[in-house]
Amino acid sequence: MAKKYVIGLDYGSLSGRAVLVDVENGREVATSVFEYPHAVMDEYLPDGVTKLGYDWALQDPQDYLDVLSNTIPAVLRDAQAAPEDVIGVGIDFTACTVLPVKKDGTPLCFLPEYKSNPHSYVKLWKHHAAQPWANKLNEIASERGEEFLSRYGGKISSEWLFPKLWQILDEAPEIYKAMDCFVEAADWMVWQLTGELKRNSCTAGYKAIWNKKKGYPSKEFFRALDVRLENVVEDKLSTDIYSLGQKAGEITAEAARLTGLCEGTAVAVANVDAHVAIPAVGITEHGKMLMILGTSTCHIFLGEEEKVVPGMCGVVEDGVLPGFMGYEAGQSCVGDHFDWFVKTCVPKRYYDEAEALDMNIHKLLREKAKKLAVGESGLLALDWWNGNRSVLVDVDLTGVMCGMTLLTKPEEIYRALIEATAYGTRMIVETFKENGVPITELYAAGGISQKDELMMQIYSDVTNMEIRIADSLQAPALGSAMFGALAAGAERGGYDNIVDAAKAMSKVKDYVYRPIAENVTVYDRLFAEYKRLHDYYGRGENDVLKHLKEIKKEAACAKK
Repeated sequence: MAKKYVIGLDYGSLSGRAVLVDVENGREVATSVFEYPHAVMDEYLPDGVTKLGYDWALQDPQDYLDVLSNTIPAVLRDAQAAPEDVIGVGIDFTACTVLPVKKDGTPLCFLPEYKSNPHSYVKLWKHHAAQPWANKLNEIASERGEEFLSRYGGKISSEWLFPKLWQILDEAPEIYKAMDCFVEAADWMVWQLTGELKRNSCTAGYKAIWNKKKGYPSKEFFRALDVRLENVVEDKLSTDIYSLGQKAGEITAEAARLTGLCEGTAVAVANVDAHVAIPAVGITEHGKMLMILGTSTCHIFLGEEEKVVPGMCGVVEDGVLPGFMGYEAGQSCVGDHFDWFVKTCVPKRYYDEAEALDMNIHKLLREKAKKLAVGESGLLALDWWNGNRSVLVDVDLTGVMCGMTLLTKPEEIYRALIEATAYGTRMIVETFKENGVPITELYAAGGISQKDELMMQIYSDVTNMEIRIADSLQAPALGSAMFGALAAGAERGGYDNIVDAAKAMSKVKDYVYRPIAENVTVYDRLFAEYKRLHDYYGRGENDVLKHLKEIKKEAACAKK
């Protein structure tokens, strides 16, 4: 009997990947990664002429289609798997990543008349230029006493859907008028495969203020924001929301030609990259937090009841797994600021040393940083190079490094940046615990979790908790593959519920990071200082970071 496979498609900030997975045991048979040719557009459009504003982050949806046409044929070829043996496909996407499209799904940026308009392109999750609209939304919602605000920790950020859409309405009303739909990239990809738009409950719940019981906020609220938004849900969105684990449709003839898959192959309702990784590490019960470590970090976990927690990114019923309240928190800058540091602050002699030792620069810095005792550098950083997602929900905050002297070395700064991200995670964990949401175990997924032993040990020491590591380097893709198996169903060789799929297909490594007592003691002292700085700069006592950012904007505008 021929083996049955499912494909998980995981779309990140810089690349998309496909993983071909054995349905029976979760073995990852083949993987293919496609780097987006346009990457993140934060300075110019593809024409090289149209300049973007401050804090913009756009993408070209053609890159997403190219992921399909490159990675799926590659995994089939590498595994020598027959297309008819693939029973299902699941897709996840970094969110909130949204684009304006026509009613047939054509992105506005594909149309010649809009190709030079920045608002016609995909707005990536970290498009923070919409923050002024987020601020206005929060102010009006607070004044009106809108109850939905508490489900998002008291604030909606520019990383959510409505601030991005409102920015388009204000700055490019012609784009707002021309679009028939404003859609999550995750749902757009399912649309491209199945010919049907099925909006998923995960992005709707976490990123678009939708609630399973109450729906979207009222027309009165949207009218209070802007009279032109009164009917925004009916005009640009939809009240038809589909649950995770459902079948969205089947591969069309056109999609079969694009991907090499068989027409009629089941496709799952889309998901978010962080959330879909939960079953990939076998989490099917409450109290276990998963950290998905990448350019940013998402913290996902299951609860038994809805609690109001300051600064959480959202709590959504059935938002992660059926039957649970799914909680989300996050940090906007993790891998991003390690990458920034090595590209801008590390001297050439370190690169020369790394080359002589045949290791990359991150590995060299980690090896040097390992030799430092906890607290030896005298440094303390705030991990806000890309703003703060949780628990302050403030993208206008910026990074801080304290304690530098003329003797400070690159490896000391590098370690301080790692420690800062660990302190940020501890702030999140403690905030949830203090507000009645128990977190008893930590799990980690993503390439960093497997490559960086120093970072994982620091996280264990800072949080004083054990950490288990996903066995898969592609946990979100594996999770998406599981939902592809649900879309196929047991009748076709898949599964009928996510618990059964997780039992059969999930994996974690057989080792555990455990806190080192003497390190925990010193990190407790350092965290107390971090928390003091966190509140001083982040809760309004000293707004110097925002003042500096405003002066920077003014100077940039004057320079033009």
